[in-house]
Amino acid sequence: MPVDYEINANKYWNDFYKIHENGFFKDRHWLFTEFPELAPIQNQNHLKELLSEKKRSEVPECKSSEDGSGLKIEQQDCSSVSLGHKTQPTPVEENVTQKLSHLEICPAEFPGSSATYRILEVGCGVGNTVFPILQTNNDPRLFVYCCDFSSTAIELVQTNSAYDPSRCFAFVHDLCDEDKSYPVPEDSLNVIILIFVLSAIVPDKMQKAIDRLSRLLKPGGMMLLRDYGRYDMAQLRFKKGQCLSENFYVRGDGTRVYFFTQDELDTLFTTAGLEKVQNLVDRRLQVNRGKQLTMYRVWIQCKYRKPILSNTG
Repeated sequence: MPVDYEINANKYWNDFYKIHENGFFKDRHWLFTEFPELAPIQNQNHLKELLSEKKRSEVPECKSSEDGSGLKIEQQDCSSVSLGHKTQPTPVEENVTQKLSHLEICPAEFPGSSATYRILEVGCGVGNTVFPILQTNNDPRLFVYCCDFSSTAIELVQTNSAYDPSRCFAFVHDLCDEDKSYPVPEDSLNVIILIFVLSAIVPDKMQKAIDRLSRLLKPGGMMLLRDYGRYDMAQLRFKKGQCLSENFYVRGDGTRVYFFTQDELDTLFTTAGLEKVQNLVDRRLQVNRGKQLTMYRVWIQCKYRKPILSNTG
């Protein structure tokens, strides 16, 4: 049975979005409070002060503000320098992976290549994170990428009236597919965001998924995560037959969910070569007065940064 849920995972998520369309989740405007990295334009004056302060005090480039946002703008300038050589691909180099390695040499060939701040949301659903980001930040230098396992979800994003192809690129992608590349080169993203998505994949595939994503981040770039914590109300409500493996469950609609500890997530990110900026548990008591229910929620929120490359020689 667990194998069936893995093989048909795409079907279960497509069915979910066909039933609920864009009416299930609310737009996540709270994200900007928790993750100010998603609205960098609001902090422009602060960033400029940081950068000028760096120049005056001659602080090494690896120093940054606590949230790393001051560093991201500066880091973009470094990464926009084109490489001094160009490789000639062989005739067989027509698959996506080889095209993307070619894009690292010719940065103008990928969507959003002229942007100075790039955000990728993995597991975007119907755009409850993407559209608030685009609406909050009208900076023309911002470009948002978003992908989801479900082609139905991506179709709903692309047909949304707020979808602007000049500022956003939505695409279908399986986070666990090791053979399918992302449509951006390595070291090109400022922020990668994972909101209640890592928990939806098989635990033994999580590390490789995070490894692949970390390679897309620029030095100084951030991976932001919010997901289910161990002993969240949702975990305690599952019945015995719904447990697929330790702390990994299947819902009634066939979609799956894992419940993390802080240490597990820390291991995933640090093994991928990222440095901890934040790893906290958010415990909340929610009261549904209509149903007279008290719900004890446990979420984990993380920020991990890709280290700055040291200047050798």
